[in-house]
Parts: sequence; structure tokens; C-alpha cells
Amino acid sequence: MKNALASLLALTLAGSFCASALAAESPYFDDRSNAADVVQSLYNAINRHEYARAWDYFGDTKPAEDFETFTKGYDGTASVEVETGSVGEEGAAGSIFFSVPVAIRATGTDGSEKIFSGCYTLRQVNAQAQEPPFTPIRIDKGALKPTTEPFDKALPAGCGDGPLPPPQDSALDQAKQVFAATYGEQCDQTRPGGEPIGEPDSYAIRYKADDDSSEREVRLFRFFCSMAAYNEDAVYYVSDAVEGVRQLQFAAPELDIHYENNDSDGKLEAVNVIGFRTDDRLVNSGYDEASHTITSHAKWRGAGDASSSGTWLFRGGSFSLVQFDVDASYDGEINPETVVDYNTAP
Repeated sequence: MKNALASLLALTLAGSFCASALAAESPYFDDRSNAADVVQSLYNAINRHEYARAWDYFGDTKPAEDFETFTKGYDGTASVEVETGSVGEEGAAGSIFFSVPVAIRATGTDGSEKIFSGCYTLRQVNAQAQEPPFTPIRIDKGALKPTTEPFDKALPAGCGDGPLPPPQDSALDQAKQVFAATYGEQCDQTRPGGEPIGEPDSYAIRYKADDDSSEREVRLFRFFCSMAAYNEDAVYYVSDAVEGVRQLQFAAPELDIHYENNDSDGKLEAVNVIGFRTDDRLVNSGYDEASHTITSHAKWRGAGDASSSGTWLFRGGSFSLVQFDVDASYDGEINPETVVDYNTAP
């Protein structure tokens, strides 16, 4: 006897496909890295008449008594379209369960259409605790019902009693994990006064590489680290599709500063750049989306009459130092001088 999901699939997708035609209309798609794409992959396999692949997206609870019954459930359906909504997520007992809102339009070989909507529940067993063979995200159960809504309005707003949380931001989540692992004991857990730090600032930077006309995207994340009387530290991460998440290290000049009588209260005689170093944190910094620059301004004392400021420009997929100014005089006036200037570089 078919279970509830088998009956649903039989109603939704009763029939046999013309494999060659559907394969041409539906390019092969098999992505098990997130719950929504698993559902999309299921219906891609069904549309392409690849029932063994479709069967494999299900976990221990299969959609039919056996594979033969499963394959016979698709007579009379020419094609199926599927839309998925925002994915909900909940952890329990070594697994993560995902709720995926789904809307389906099944078109019969006679041209008739049926619309179904509901939710799929998927499960990911803790990847770190698994032993071979590895088990990816798999479908645990589904509950779809016929609806009179048009297909473009049939997708549920959420699963359960309320709306689903927004989709997971994997790049942000990875950056938060790396930041916690590296700076969890070094950076403050709350801001001065006890208020929570909150989410890091996040930016999307789109650009074209010199050797590629296609547009690429880099995500930039700014994490608050600590705050003293007049300076605030921040740590930066970037993420892209090629290299994933990595921390930014900022080039800065190593300075040799000379004062009269070797006393910083004396007259400033010279500021020399004697080399370069990298800094993993920036002081009083921020990102400007219009100019694609990260700037910092470190006060050497509260009066702000002695300081250093840097500008790092995003180009070619990374940030590079283009200007560094130093005010080393401690004279009560704000009068920086530029010691590094690469603004004219191509």
C-alpha cells in the first residue's frame, strides 16, 4: 500500500515521460548542498525520467512501497514545475531538520493542469559524526494538497504556525564561525554598557576581473572587536565562490619617527617609511560603498592631534593600500602628512 507521500506523488505526477524530449527541456540538475535544491533536484529527476535518482533523494521513509510502484506512479503527466520558498531550520538529536514550502504545477499529456502546495521536511544527519558511506540531506516527508490558487500565488508563506525565518546566509554563517574561533576570547562579547554586539556589517561587492568579462561578487563582513576610550577595533572577512571565507590582512607602513631630543613632546623632525607590515584589525574603520574603500583613523591620544589614517581600495578582487597619512606632531593641531600614496596606480 502506498503511504501518504506516494499517493500525493501519484496524484501530482501520474504518468510516463518522453525521456528524450524532457531531458532537452530540463538540463540535468543534482544539488544536495541545501534543502531547497534537493527538492528542485527531485523534480528535475522526475522530469528527466530518472526515477532511480528521484528515489534516492528520500531517506528511510520512501514515497512508495517499492521502486516499481514508485515508477508506475507517473502515467499521464507531461511535465512538472516546482517553486520553493524560504527554508526553515531546526536542530534536534544530532540532526538538522529543514522545512521547505513548495508549490507544484503538474501538466498532463492531455494539457490539463493541477496545482498543489504544501511543505517538505528534509533531514541532514550531523556531517561530522557520520562514517562512510556519507548521507547527504534527504527528504523525510512531504505534505502537499490541491489548491485553487494560480501557480504564481500558490507557494505557502511558511510551514507550521508562523512564517519561516529568512534563508540561511552560508557565507555570513561561515564568517561568524571563523571569527568566533579566532577572536572569541580576544574580542569583547558586548559593547561598553552591556548592549549586545549584534550582527556584523555585511556588503556585496560586484566587479569584473581584468581577464574575465563576467561579473563576480565578493561579500565583505565587518565584525566589531573592542572599544577603548576613543578607538574601536574591527576585524574584516571576505567571501567569494572560489576561495570561500578568509580574513583580510591590511598592509600598513612601518614608521621611523624622529623628535627633537627624542621626546614626542618635542618638535617633529621626520617621519620615514622603513618597511611594511600587515594588521589584522583596523581602528575606527568603515567601508564606503560608493568609493569601494575601507578607511581607518587611529587616534594616538584622545585630543586627536596625533593619529594615523589608512585607505584600502578594492580592485581586481582584493583590497590594497593606496594611501596612508600620519600626524605625529602632538602639537594640538590636526595636520597629517601623506607618507604612502598609490592613488595614481592603475
